[in-house]
Amino acid sequence: MAKKFRQCLGIDIFNYTEPFKEQQKKWDAHNSAFRVVNLEKDEFTEKFQRIISFEVIEHFQNEDTVSKYFDILESGGLAAISVPNKWWIFETHGAHLPLLPWNRVPFFSWLPRPLHERWANARIYTKSRITRLLEKQGFEIITCEYVTAPMDVLKEGKLKRWLLKNIFNSNSTKIPFLATAIFVLAKKPSPKG
Repeated sequence: MAKKFRQCLGIDIFNYTEPFKEQQKKWDAHNSAFRVVNLEKDEFTEKFQRIISFEVIEHFQNEDTVSKYFDILESGGLAAISVPNKWWIFETHGAHLPLLPWNRVPFFSWLPRPLHERWANARIYTKSRITRLLEKQGFEIITCEYVTAPMDVLKEGKLKRWLLKNIFNSNSTKIPFLATAIFVLAKKPSPKG
């Protein structure tokens, strides 16, 4: 995506600087930089026209940290955000479950929120929960969609071809349990006046 933008900054709370520098050369992404920042603890005042945050918010200790996205976005700027979907059949981030060594238990994510969050490795979201969270911070929701499972973990063969042709034949769906994630495009409104 770097070539589509004038300048890009990648932010993570872990130090991936060396692998990033290797990829930066490989991709010829000279307009890109990488910085280690903990949005929950560090002061960060730069402003951006676009924010891309895929599968991040669920890992914040406090989900209201998403307010930092609003603060660092320029007026009229856009934020593309994805979060794990509660209604997907499998728990995408795993859980610490008593007596079960396998942490991808089917339908675990469908438990009521207090039970799920007691054992899960990360929060999960419904469309209403993520849109309420973003609107509470001041964002205007442009679109909110269910994103289908990529099917990249399945081996090539008849089953994969059938699933891609008949079930997962689009990047989005209206059927919640066919979606691994929820994608939201949100805007920071320009000041009125």
